[in-house]
Amino acid sequence: DLIVHVRDITHPETILQKATVLSVLKNLNLPSHLLDSMVEVHNKVDLIERYKPTEEKALAISALHGHGLEELKEEIEKKILIATGKKILTVNVNLEGPQLSWLYKEATVQEVEVMPEDGTARVKVIIGNSAFGRYKSLFPN
Repeated sequence: DLIVHVRDITHPETILQKATVLSVLKNLNLPSHLLDSMVEVHNKVDLIERYKPTEEKALAISALHGHGLEELKEEIEKKILIATGKKILTVNVNLEGPQLSWLYKEATVQEVEVMPEDGTARVKVIIGNSAFGRYKSLFPN
């Protein structure tokens, strides 16, 4: 669903390495949308003082120190959701009913926040449009 190209930005041949990787990817006859949506990551930015990517949309990270990893995670999540046609939703469910079990089977449950005072839970899920349509028809409230 997504290509993430991680480059050692401190390598003396980093530009040539990028060109080589892109050439190989193009020769694989991948769908153009994969190449167009590729995430470009510049790693080891901690070794270059005040590093700023010169390439549009490139993300600067230091895997060693954790710099930029949250932004990378958010970008990957955003692109995966677009590529798969899914979305992240929070739904309220009655814990006495079958909704939570259904969501575990048909979606990806990310978080469950139980409200013991009223027997409900807020459930954060990643779900496709068709599955969400089925959920709404099965559990209209």
